Amino acid sequence: MLKQSLLVAFICLFLFASVTADAQTPAATNNYNSWAAWFNNVKFSKKWGLNNDIQLRVGESWNQGALLLVRPGVNYYLKPNQTITAGYAFTLSLNDLPSDQPRIGEHRIWEQYIFTHKIFGAALQHRARLEQRFMQRPADADFFAQRARYFFRGIIPLTQPTSKPFAEGLFASVQNELFFNIQNKEKLNGKVFDQNRAYASVGYRFSAKYDLELGYMYQFIERSKGVPNTNNHIAQIAFYTRL
Repeated sequence: MLKQSLLVAFICLFLFASVTADAQTPAATNNYNSWAAWFNNVKFSKKWGLNNDIQLRVGESWNQGALLLVRPGVNYYLKPNQTITAGYAFTLSLNDLPSDQPRIGEHRIWEQYIFTHKIFGAALQHRARLEQRFMQRPADADFFAQRARYFFRGIIPLTQPTSKPFAEGLFASVQNELFFNIQNKEKLNGKVFDQNRAYASVGYRFSAKYDLELGYMYQFIERSKGVPNTNNHIAQIAFYTRL
């Protein structure tokens, strides 16, 4: 298991390095954004629970790139370290638009599998997610697409030995997520690869139920041929609850 985890991490880091090198071309544009997020898990029984996250994403001003994401889901716990989830999500553009221009929106049905374990004493989470996307675009007819995502996240306690259960104190986190268009990519960027999100943060665990963290995310978005790729530099504050 350790060798497999190291291999997966190495592959993801290699892919991210390749994407980053491409992102530094002169054609890429740079944006500076702020995201606030609440990630919530509620366990109702040994097998069932609720997963929900709400995110507010803002561009350089409230009139540019403001977006609300709401993503609830139902958890089924296969094992203490394995969870499957199915849910619904929607996004809504909040920034000011001309009166005759409809807002950009998206509705999603999504499914995911999460596997957690420890590596060198640090908690590591792997998440595979599949999304069915019902896209709404002002200048085009609505369309359907599917996307696959792979995410891993590690949490490293900073104020206690990693050999002990981490219930309270400072921690650092690192994560990366890869996005792939697997259906109707011609309506998106015309490519299988969609985007990459790399993130690092420092946080505080108040108890086994509550985390608060502040971090930096680098998001690279692959655009259509002839359109400059996008580098988003994001300051994120996130609150995690496990009830």
